[in-house]
Amino acid sequence: MNESIARAIGGTVFLLALFAGMQPAAAQTYPTKPVRIVVGFPPGGTQDIVARLVSQSLSDRMGQQFVVDNRPGATSNIAAELVVNAPKDGYTLFVAGLANAVSASLYSKLNFEFIRDIAPVAAIARVPGVMVVNPSFPANS
Repeated sequence: MNESIARAIGGTVFLLALFAGMQPAAAQTYPTKPVRIVVGFPPGGTQDIVARLVSQSLSDRMGQQFVVDNRPGATSNIAAELVVNAPKDGYTLFVAGLANAVSASLYSKLNFEFIRDIAPVAAIARVPGVMVVNPSFPANS
């Protein structure tokens, strides 16, 4: 047998053996465990009700539990900090709202920076907001 043919056959056998031992890479399906949806207000409020409706729908569609975890206090900053410090694996979600936007501009000494530390995933509700002041206050815009 010609030496170049022997090398080609040997290389082909090596590649076949190599590929035979390989398994196709499969993407891990999400979610593989329950997902926590953190709400910064007590049960029964608007954010809680919306979170429970969304969690039920997601549980039904995704085949995994989505559990609402109410962590009221400090205008939802306690809940926001809990989520910021949770593992960045997609299994802890946060229902953010107007209170978080206000807190980000009102408090200078939070243990997190909302815009930097929280990534938006989806808008689940839209609520118009209006700021009202006494007519004697000099603001006009």
